[in-house]
Amino acid sequence: MASKILQVGIIGAGDVAQIVHVPTFVFLSSLYKVAAICDVSKKTADHCATKFGIARSTTDPADIFDDANIDLVVLLTSDEFHAPYTIAALQAGKHVMVEKPMTLSLQSAQKIIEAERAAPNGARVFVGYMRRYAPSLQAFHREVSTIGSIKYARVRDIIGPNAYFIGQSGTDPQKFFDDIPPEARRDREARLAALLEEAWGTPFAELSREQVDYCCLLANLGSHGLSLMREVLGGLPEEVLASTDNARWYTTMFDYRNRASPHDRFTCLYETGIDTVPRFDSQVAVFGENKSVTIKYDTPFVKGLGITVEIDELNEHGEKCHRSLQTSYEDAYTAELRDLYECVANGKDIKTTAADALEDLKLFKMMMDKYPEHKKKGGSGSSAGGFLPSGP
Repeated sequence: MASKILQVGIIGAGDVAQIVHVPTFVFLSSLYKVAAICDVSKKTADHCATKFGIARSTTDPADIFDDANIDLVVLLTSDEFHAPYTIAALQAGKHVMVEKPMTLSLQSAQKIIEAERAAPNGARVFVGYMRRYAPSLQAFHREVSTIGSIKYARVRDIIGPNAYFIGQSGTDPQKFFDDIPPEARRDREARLAALLEEAWGTPFAELSREQVDYCCLLANLGSHGLSLMREVLGGLPEEVLASTDNARWYTTMFDYRNRASPHDRFTCLYETGIDTVPRFDSQVAVFGENKSVTIKYDTPFVKGLGITVEIDELNEHGEKCHRSLQTSYEDAYTAELRDLYECVANGKDIKTTAADALEDLKLFKMMMDKYPEHKKKGGSGSSAGGFLPSGP
């Protein structure tokens, strides 16, 4: 049994909290105890407290930051609150787990990193890129390491509506909106507009709806695969060669150098889109001369689905071989929270640090700089105005 049970305060009680994180914290009761939960809707916070046996619910994040008994603050809010709440928790000497994206702009990310450097009690930031903690990723790295010179890579996230998977998860999340003050929505919109201005380097009124949607989808759905791409391929690409946007279906072509042979270049294609077909096609594939390796992820909203590694290769006898590996049935979120415990309680180095997440923001900026001109305001794109994008 763990020597210390970490006391957790959660801010944000929506789908990800109710379906994934809170149940997983409960499963890992020898490591964690959720002491308090906060949401802008008191009804939603109260529902979670009752359902999961959490002692205290609140609508005020300061109740979490100011609680001397809380060791770890977990931020599951919408993106525009990630930076201010992370900074407030760090200033209070609390470790923070913040769901990806850490934030939307480079400037905002730098403020988080500065707050972490100055934080009392050695408080640190752990960014929730759960796919990078999947046990099968170890097998994927091992198989990719034997490819040699990479010829091509592909990152794909093409998924159907999350509601389809959530409806079959057996979790029955409940969210309430009738008790949210109107000023809370106005505050959220103002914060998001300010972040988007920083991210694009353009006044919000001059952004098209397509630009706003692109940035938000990159951060939410895209950061899963793009962060994994950075880890697997050795960092940021040399260049963004091309980018398209066809009504929320995006394709980007990256130029990479091989780590083993820097003079050898290869192309990585990133493709993502959302439709109404109930499937979850999420994968990273790496191709060599005689071998290709693919890691395939299923929806995280149904616990325990396998994450597999598929290998196709030419063997020493000239025969085509296919292998399929699955390291564990432990889901990526559980593996992530086990690693988080070791980082907070035992000082283990954090893999998905704030500095690491900053690299995603650099990548987003590279991609936005290559965004199709005709989709910007002044082209065929309409003004963002008061547009508040929905999630993927």
